[in-house]
Amino acid sequence: MNIRPHYRTVVLSDIHLGTSHSKVNQVSDFLSAVDCDRLILNGDIIDGWSLQKSGVRKWKAEHTRFFKILMKMMENWGTEIVYVRGNHDDFLESLIPLQFANLTLVKDYVLESNGKHYFVTHGDVFDKVTSGMKWLAKLGDIGYTLLLEMNSLYNKYRIRRGKPYYSLSQAIKQKVKQAVNYISDFEMVLVDFARNRKCDGVICGHIHHPENRMIDGIHYLNSGDWVETMSALTEDKEGNWNVVYYTEMVKQKEMEEKKSVLSIIPVAS
Repeated sequence: MNIRPHYRTVVLSDIHLGTSHSKVNQVSDFLSAVDCDRLILNGDIIDGWSLQKSGVRKWKAEHTRFFKILMKMMENWGTEIVYVRGNHDDFLESLIPLQFANLTLVKDYVLESNGKHYFVTHGDVFDKVTSGMKWLAKLGDIGYTLLLEMNSLYNKYRIRRGKPYYSLSQAIKQKVKQAVNYISDFEMVLVDFARNRKCDGVICGHIHHPENRMIDGIHYLNSGDWVETMSALTEDKEGNWNVVYYTEMVKQKEMEEKKSVLSIIPVAS
């Protein structure tokens, strides 16, 4: 029998509900398979930029299912949900701060974990492009969307050939010097800010690049996204943090089911 994993904290970011590339069914399946005391939705959960262009036409039944799962978590398991505003869901700005039942809506906050303090932010305010030149950010968003279209076509080709999903867009970002430098600069700015705030670590999203490492004595955590990497951050009851990938969870589940089937097949004598 499979035991549902239970975490003290789960962090999700950059789901981008309302865009055609959002892996909303996968993130809903992930949430349906785990339990947690605290769920942090760390920005860009709803993509207001996309919905503003197309309105309710982009809102689908699977988006509603996602929020029903959140309500079930709060109602049945008492899960505390903290929603941190991002840049794509900046339409929530006028509601901040908001407290309703188990749901809290904030710009940022400090999480305490086993005596350590983590500054939690989506990260867009530390990005000079998105915070200072919104028009350029939206132009870049168009280019990123085109890259995701290429990624989708490439993976359809791979599936026909029996190959697993591969993030072409992530691979390109890892090899383009400008993108690598951007990620490195972003990480250092956040690490320096956390240190100045007397925090032991920082938890962010925004750049769609999952990470869990120490940088100059500061614990840097990035939850990734549900457009390409399908990743989340998890904290266990001992305060240990990990990056969890949905694709790896699916593989593990398939292996366990295969072993379960094999265990009941009688062995010929």
